[in-house]
Amino acid sequence: MRITELLKTEGIELGVSVDSKEDAIDRLTGLMDKTGNLSDREEYKKGILAREEMSTTGIGGGIAIPHSKNAAVKKAGLAAMTVPDGVDYDSMDGEPTKVFFMIAAPAEGSDVHLEALARLSTILMDPTFLDKLINASTKEEFLKYIDEKETAKFPEEAKEDKAEPDVREEKKDGFRVLAVTACPTGIAHTFMAAEALENKAKEMGIALKAETNGSGGAKNVLTKEEIEHCDGIIVAADKNVEMARFDGKQVLQTKVADGIHKPEELIQTILDEKAPVYHHSGAAEGDTANEEGEGIGRTIYKHLMNGVSHMLPFVIGGGILIALAFLFDNQAIDPNNFGKNTELAAVLKTIGEQAFGFMLPVLAGFIAMSIADRPGLAVGFVGGALANAGYTFGNVMNFAEAKPVSSGFLGALLAGFLAGYIVVLLKKIFNKLPNALEGLKPILLYPVCGILVMGVVMIAINPIMGAINTGLNNFLSSMSGTSSILLGAVLGGMMSVDMGGPFNKAAYVFGTAQLTVANAGPEQYAIMAAVMAGGMVPPLAIALCTTFFKNRFTESERKSGIVNYVMGLSFITEGAIPFAAGDPIHILPPCIIGSAAAGALSMAFKCGLPAPHGGLFVLGVVTNRWMYLAAVAIGAVIGMLIMSVTRKPLNK
Repeated sequence: MRITELLKTEGIELGVSVDSKEDAIDRLTGLMDKTGNLSDREEYKKGILAREEMSTTGIGGGIAIPHSKNAAVKKAGLAAMTVPDGVDYDSMDGEPTKVFFMIAAPAEGSDVHLEALARLSTILMDPTFLDKLINASTKEEFLKYIDEKETAKFPEEAKEDKAEPDVREEKKDGFRVLAVTACPTGIAHTFMAAEALENKAKEMGIALKAETNGSGGAKNVLTKEEIEHCDGIIVAADKNVEMARFDGKQVLQTKVADGIHKPEELIQTILDEKAPVYHHSGAAEGDTANEEGEGIGRTIYKHLMNGVSHMLPFVIGGGILIALAFLFDNQAIDPNNFGKNTELAAVLKTIGEQAFGFMLPVLAGFIAMSIADRPGLAVGFVGGALANAGYTFGNVMNFAEAKPVSSGFLGALLAGFLAGYIVVLLKKIFNKLPNALEGLKPILLYPVCGILVMGVVMIAINPIMGAINTGLNNFLSSMSGTSSILLGAVLGGMMSVDMGGPFNKAAYVFGTAQLTVANAGPEQYAIMAAVMAGGMVPPLAIALCTTFFKNRFTESERKSGIVNYVMGLSFITEGAIPFAAGDPIHILPPCIIGSAAAGALSMAFKCGLPAPHGGLFVLGVVTNRWMYLAAVAIGAVIGMLIMSVTRKPLNK
């Protein structure tokens, strides 16, 4: 499958001018419809928009590749468009997008969209090639450039390949440097990193081969012989990859983004023999990139975030449904049954409670899975459930009549890590068993032994963790006046420190954890309110500053600033990241101060929030809502004013 086989002249438009992302998508879906590949343009467009809601397909570098595997697609195809002046497409790098390729794939059949996406991501990494596409004067010329680039990049597909052999294939000594690239979701980044490394190696006169671990599986897989004879391996990955094969070799582990942006530095580190020698732990098959070479803090954070990321949909979905139940209920009917006094409220609260109830088991399960791979999931899930339920040796015989001792969020957190390392220990123990029993390990030995050990451990430690959990909740409940305002300021400020990083996540997880407390009330809701207020401020402060102090920002930044109004009001702190990343010294301090002010004021005004997300859209369930709006507004204005001072005018 070649790009030129999927792209027809009817689906190409050059030198286009569009005003927005929505306009660009509409134009592209129209082109796709002209190719005859669609049975229903509007249904296909819905699929494209749904994909964009998950994450932007503007991969940066002036490129966007919107795509959809859709029932409205009759046959696979491409549409292409160039926008020489660029358009704001919410790209990952915040820069305007100039070249668009839209992919359509039938709902049934092979993942042709993944193949096309991988191929496009590879050939579009060349800036010179990209400029040729932007400046192409005819559709035929546009297709000619693509065909030439594809033929050069994939010479094995040519019927008569007389092209100059790739430098890496000509090296009789084999590849000096090997690489593995992988990302958890963004397919494009996997191939962009591989391409960047290979291109830079070619410039340096180095033979390099890159294995790509994309959604379609591993491609260009490194062989045993290649690994044996290479100088070292670069693992640019944001997900686990097979590491046992690199035992005894020089291995540099880093982020996939470094593969894209720092290829020369990574290659030179291997050439200078400055990367550490990797030693495999000797665990069972399926062992993946582990903690070796990573700090303890990053390792813990990686495992924790795996649990939190899987937990959040349950928290947000269930929490907002519970909050809506309160909104639509009539407390006067029965104050003790508030949330279930009316039929609508009862339905919403019942569904929300069921979803919310999975929070702690899912948290523990996926922390354990991050540590011990799939065998850890069931063990961690059970540990989280036991922590939530509050079983102890004192009440297990008469649980229905006894008072449970729930260890809550802290207990589930501990259960996740314990479960993971229990399974790791079991793997080492069971490695001594005969090979004939290998098939019994994942389906019998790990779950039975792991769940049993996990259960006994959690039942034993629940009283201890429950006492700690109860003590913490009592402490928080006792906070008032200055102490509560200080807590609000700290939590609010943390939401702005790294906007989605460890500090932000720590504050947010702390806030959501309060909602899991049995009979959560005003004290817990106040903490959640302060957290969300702090998270809303950074994008709002930036949006206000781009509006009222325009001379501090470029035209592109001012356009992006408008989007931050929506993000801020929706409690999407990450909207501020492009600004903070580009100018952290002048952007972060004002945001932190503004967020801290909003969190403190929220506490001072005794605002409360029973929903873990939603921003302005859950204002109806906020206690003292108008003062809450005032707290957020004041924090945003403070951030804006300080930013207007720290950020100097571009034109004096």
